[in-house]
Amino acid sequence: MKTKILNLLETNAKMTPIEIAERLDAKVEDVIAAIADLEASKIICGYSAVIDWDKVSDDKVNALIEVSVTPQRGSGFDSIANRISRFPEVDSVYLLSGGYDFVVMMKGKSMREISKFVFEKLSTLEMIKSTATHFVLRKYKDHGISFEAKEEHKRDNILL
Repeated sequence: MKTKILNLLETNAKMTPIEIAERLDAKVEDVIAAIADLEASKIICGYSAVIDWDKVSDDKVNALIEVSVTPQRGSGFDSIANRISRFPEVDSVYLLSGGYDFVVMMKGKSMREISKFVFEKLSTLEMIKSTATHFVLRKYKDHGISFEAKEEHKRDNILL
């Protein structure tokens, strides 16, 4: 039942225990107890809303920063990930396979602010070999939620 609860909450974190119990044909008390257990064991780490900031303001810039590092003896990538995660500007850190070791995701007020973070803080860490910063130009889907498509450009049919 816990996995089904997690799937429902991941889709809609506002779903109440009553709604979950109805969907799963379970007792509300059992759902409440399961959610409490999932929170206590840190399987549920928090609840958040997915926001289309483009509709609210142009003051937020999202970036993905690919990071190549030299792994630390004895702790591998974990100590590096923990150190990068401690920066308050950083939203997410993921270990990758492929050409880079990590991707760091962050939001800022401007491209300049994010660039300054990379230049002054991230790239100055002794274990960082290189970075590649990518700015998000438009979000089409985030956390499984599709944002409204912008006005479609229709082509005129031209007969030859």
